[in-house]
Amino acid sequence: MIRKFIFTVLLGLFISSNSFAGGHEMPKFDLSKFRPDFRIGILGGENASDQIRLQQCFADYATESLNVPAKIFTFKDYAGTMQSIIGRNLDMAGFGASSYAGVYIEDPTAIVPISTWMNPAGATGYYSVLVARKDSGLKSLEDMAGKKLGYADPNSTSGFLIPSTELASMGINEDFFESVNFMGGHEPGVLGVLNGDVDASFTWVSGVGKWEEGYSNGNLRRMVDKGILNMDDLVQLWSSSLIPEGPQSLSTDLPIAMIEHMRNLLEWIHANDKECSKNIAYGEIKQYVDVDHSFYEGIVAARLAKIGG
Repeated sequence: MIRKFIFTVLLGLFISSNSFAGGHEMPKFDLSKFRPDFRIGILGGENASDQIRLQQCFADYATESLNVPAKIFTFKDYAGTMQSIIGRNLDMAGFGASSYAGVYIEDPTAIVPISTWMNPAGATGYYSVLVARKDSGLKSLEDMAGKKLGYADPNSTSGFLIPSTELASMGINEDFFESVNFMGGHEPGVLGVLNGDVDASFTWVSGVGKWEEGYSNGNLRRMVDKGILNMDDLVQLWSSSLIPEGPQSLSTDLPIAMIEHMRNLLEWIHANDKECSKNIAYGEIKQYVDVDHSFYEGIVAARLAKIGG
């Protein structure tokens, strides 16, 4: 009898614990009292149909959670997403640190950063890397002298701001290369390398995990998961210092209670649907982390310095 009682208590604690961790109810907020829909923007530079397919799970959860239809909007480049949220035509968007800084510099009242993610190693940052074809014979950044270089997008943190700033600090400017090209995004940049349009291009990775999988998350991981990249075809020539992860951001036109609600929803998705969480975060993450503007002050300063320079 005592043994049965102990077992029942332990089983109850186990069920309760698991229900709290992953089985609790989805957070709800009735946005229909304020607006008829919820508009989600995705940064440009990736195949639009792929973006919609991968992010649709988040839109579906947002629809159920907010009691209004959530709609996804894609753009040809970063600037399109930035201008749309500045113009109050979007309610939420995931930005890189530099594109967030660009929005903030143009209109400090437009958006509020709410969450970023922590990679499996526990860092809330990622890296810019320079990749080339493995059969190119290139081994390092120095080998790029007189070669064609690709940047992802002028509003990209890892695809332009940080690598161009760090290269300049090393005494490497555009004259070092045969040409410098903006590729239209991270995925087009890597495809440009594989197709021979440029000799190497910058993209972003978590810097942890297995190389053959494209690391744990980032653009290379997304391309591997989509089946359009074999990491055996690439070699890494250079890596930046750690870059702050970009924020999921909300329009300040939304009710202030939406900040905590959307933080809770992202955490709920991560706890209850790991595949959808991977789609949102470009790969595996450990957890979401609350952020505010102070997390990006260094990137804002770097972007202002770049504009001034």
